[in-house]
Amino acid sequence: MAVQRKEAVPASPGPALPSLAGPRPHYRARVANALRAALVAGELKPGEIHSAPSLAARFGVSATPVREAMLDLVKEGLVEAVPNKGFRVTAVSEQQLDEYTHIRSLVEIPTTAALAATAAPDDLEKLRDVAGEIVDAAVAGDLIAYVDADIRFHLGLLALAGNAHLVEVVHDLRKRSRLYGLTALVEQGRLEASAREHHEILDALLARDERRVREVMTRHLGHVRGMWAR
Repeated sequence: MAVQRKEAVPASPGPALPSLAGPRPHYRARVANALRAALVAGELKPGEIHSAPSLAARFGVSATPVREAMLDLVKEGLVEAVPNKGFRVTAVSEQQLDEYTHIRSLVEIPTTAALAATAAPDDLEKLRDVAGEIVDAAVAGDLIAYVDADIRFHLGLLALAGNAHLVEVVHDLRKRSRLYGLTALVEQGRLEASAREHHEILDALLARDERRVREVMTRHLGHVRGMWAR
């Protein structure tokens, strides 16, 4: 059922976003990635209107890279410009979320399972630290860090299949998805269990157990649309 659009009101300050201040360059890309993660995690909610200056204050950077990043997100359909106000977070319908998850299951499960026979152990072990970041973020309740590490983990796995276009397609689907239930999982103490499934995936791949990889991946993606649904 489609999400009904309500009259949007300016967003409250909300939870603090990760500070991106510092000497490192490429603020625009870094801010855009952090904003996407905040959108997926549900920290920035559908219908909310955010100005570049208000988001810049939460990131600890100037308004210019934030405004540029938001314009990138407009092109991706994640937000829409509101004249003289800022940017409104777009809504995603339940049907769209179902479709995104279905496509991901068709692509990610068999592709990841096939890595049990082809992926080099060293390449798989390189993702162990990222899996650890996911667990750490779950324990800390840092949803933006959780989503960011989760994306890097799964895209890193898919990259081992050697199909760059496939990785791009899945990345786009992940950017468009919204994990509205993450906050509830943190409060219930259930997010850490889901986070540890990333280690299970690596263990099954290293054991060359394709059946087990498929089983864990199926359960893991099921959480996206089950436990993580609105």
